[in-house]
This record gives sequence, structure tokens and C-alpha cells, in this order.
Amino acid sequence: MTGGTGREAAGAPPSGGARPVIGLAVGQGTGPELADVFERVLDALASGRPGGAGVDVVRSPRPYHSYVSLRRDHDVAAVRRLTAEDADHYEAWCRDLAERGTTAVFRTAINAQSLYLVRRRLRAVKVDLLAADGRSLLLVRDQAQGFYTGENTHTAGEVTRTLSFSREITGAVVEHALERARRAWPDGRIGRIVMAYKFHLLDGAFDAWVAELSERFGVRIEVFQPDTVNRDLLAHGLPDRTLLIAGNEWADIMHVVLLDRYGSDRQENRCTENVCLDPALRGLVEYQTVHGSADDLAGRDLVNPVATIRAAALVAEHHAGCPGAVTAVEAALAVLAERGVRTPDLGGRHSTSEVVEALLDALDVSGPGTVRRDAALVGGP
Repeated sequence: MTGGTGREAAGAPPSGGARPVIGLAVGQGTGPELADVFERVLDALASGRPGGAGVDVVRSPRPYHSYVSLRRDHDVAAVRRLTAEDADHYEAWCRDLAERGTTAVFRTAINAQSLYLVRRRLRAVKVDLLAADGRSLLLVRDQAQGFYTGENTHTAGEVTRTLSFSREITGAVVEHALERARRAWPDGRIGRIVMAYKFHLLDGAFDAWVAELSERFGVRIEVFQPDTVNRDLLAHGLPDRTLLIAGNEWADIMHVVLLDRYGSDRQENRCTENVCLDPALRGLVEYQTVHGSADDLAGRDLVNPVATIRAAALVAEHHAGCPGAVTAVEAALAVLAERGVRTPDLGGRHSTSEVVEALLDALDVSGPGTVRRDAALVGGP
């Protein structure tokens, strides 16, 4: 564990405030392996540079379930109980970290129902900037409301799922999306603002809220049914600098298609960020890999670490005072690609550990406190 002080096991940030504190939540499946990758790369980026102070990583004391681990030897009642316990614990842990000043958490994959219960409670949005060939699309996924956030009631032979939408949350999601668009495109030019929701199911309330928001923010916001957006995407494409705000059900399904259309990397290699809009969380950002828990690869040293490596770079640059970390890691990953260093899922023959070793070697940082001749690549000059 990076910068271990004994406090990590209790889930409390170390005292003193001299070093950034980053949360680490670990799910089952390949979670433990990827958590170790994250810590190792983050520590190399934060410590292996001139003047680097390092970071303190605080692990959640609870190992969270994957869907596979939940279904293994557990009946429906036990799955429901463990799902709720995981959600309650993870929510409380995130709130505690935010209250103590932590700004970022890296989480490996956990059971979706637990995860989305937490995202509803913390009012989370997922932000993903897709860019290639001079075009860009900013996808903001509404994780705070909708079908994914519902709760289940069980009766004999039936599951009833209850969900909600609100004017307040819709406004918070749109406001954050516009803020992120201004950050992505500082000159203020947005090609189009599109919302993809099943708004016809909500008796006219949702599109009325969007009309109010358009007037409040002084922008044109178009709300469409998801199938209309799909047809438009296939027939004409979306203009450069489209801000696409979407219900999570549609965005989850369409993510692969949008990656393909915008020439971005494979899902298995990508990480993304979830921003908590609940004011009590102070904008806590949760980073995650896009891929799942890959339980079938657990303990085999074969899980693809690229998305986790990229998450570590983002955390280092944006939360641990390491400017240039993302650029340095992308350059190192390009070196690995040229050398054919990759895990079997990408057609390679290298283990997780071998890919990470090669990555650190390409960064020319061998470990904590070690500064080698090209260390300026890491974190900038």
C-alpha cells in the first residue's frame, strides 16, 4: 500500500495534509490485481519525479461483491441483502472521504445494482470526452435517475422496479454538463446540445423541464427519443462539439457505437470519471475502468491493465499535483503498442505484470523515490 501508515485498514485518511489522499475501493474478481496496478503506477507517477511528494492511498476496508461473487452460493434473499450492504457501506465511505477533503476515488468493478444505488444517492454523472480526427463529442450520462437507479420489490414470481425523475436533478445534470462543455471547449463554441431520454413516458414533464432549462441557461437544448438520436447518428452523424446528455440506459448500450463513430480506443482500454453532484460530496470524482470485473481471469495475472493505468494517470495529474502525467503515460503506452506488449484479450502474449513492468520502464521510473535520467517525462519539468 502506498505510503502505508496503519490508518488505511480503518478507512481513515492519514493526518498531516502534506500528501494528497486518494480513495481506493476494491471489488472482487480481478479487483485486487487491478488495485495493485493502480497503486503501483500512481506511486511511480507521484513519487518518481523531481520534488514529488507522493500520495497516500486509503483502501475501503470492505471488499465489494461482483455480480459473479454474489451469485456464487447465494440465494435471492442473500443477494438482495449483500447488495444493500455493499451499497450502504460504499456510500458512507465516499461521504466520509469527501468530508475529510479527499477529492478522488479509484474503484474497480463491483455489482451493478449496488453501484447504481450509490450513484442515485450521490447524484452522479459519468463524463466521457470522445475525440478523434479533429472531432469531439462530450457524453454526459445521467446516473442519478432512471431505470438503472431503481429499487426492487419482490413478490412470488415477480420483481417490481421503482424509479423516479425530478426537475431538480435534471437541472443539476444539465448545469454540470454545460460546465464540462466550457472546460472541454474553452472558446465557448458548442456545435449542438442534445438530450437522449425516453421523455414520452413522463407525461410531458421532462421536456417541459428541458424547455425551462434552455431559457435559464440561454442555450438551445434539443430533447429526443433515443431511437431518433440513433437514426440521426447513422444518417448524418453528430456535428463536431456535440454535447450529448443521455439517460444512462441508452448511453450504456450506445457507448461502443459512439466509440466506433468517433474513432476512440476500445472499451477494454478506457477509463472514465463519475462526478458526485450531491453538494455534501464537494464534487468527489470516482474513476473507474469501463470494463467489468472479469471474474474468469481472477488470480491468473492476465487482466488488461491499460484502463487502470490511464485512471492512475488522471488521478496523478488532476488530484496529486503531477502535471503532464497523462501525456507521459499515453506516450509510454504508445511505446508498448509499437513493441507489441499487450495482454491476450488484445491479441498479445504478455501477463498483466509484464505490461505494467514495461509501462514503468517506458516511463523510465522504476519505483518509489527513484528518479532516473528521463524522469521529467513524468509529471512534466
